Amino acid sequence: MAGLKNLKKTRRIQVFAVAAVALALSTGMIGYAMRDGINLYRDPSKVVAEPPREGEIFRLGGLVEDGSLVRGEGTHVTFSVTDGAETIPVTFEGVLPDLFGENQGMIGTGSMVGGIFVATEILAKHDETYMPKEVMDSLKETGVYVEPES
Repeated sequence: MAGLKNLKKTRRIQVFAVAAVALALSTGMIGYAMRDGINLYRDPSKVVAEPPREGEIFRLGGLVEDGSLVRGEGTHVTFSVTDGAETIPVTFEGVLPDLFGENQGMIGTGSMVGGIFVATEILAKHDETYMPKEVMDSLKETGVYVEPES
């Protein structure tokens, strides 16, 4: 009888050890898979203060600087994004959202290449009064934010 109890106890410990290893392995694999899937938001001041590493994908947000929007050949566009304190040049190849324009809030996903933000996606507000929360917060920090008229 004593041998059967020891066998059950040993089996229970083995099952627990295998479960703990499986949990640790799956947690590690999820973390590894997500490392490139999390795009941190930065405003121009943060990009200048703490330049991202080469090839790091992140989200850049702010206002499209007045007078900076230049439409090139086909769907190529260049413009500058500002938070009132710093300005980052942006280049984008693609179709811009309908409400995209100068002095309007935007968020772009991409990476820095030679001091220029190369955007792979551009998001703009979805109506006349909307401003992305991250952009609004960074503009408030630099004192540039103006409350929209209702």
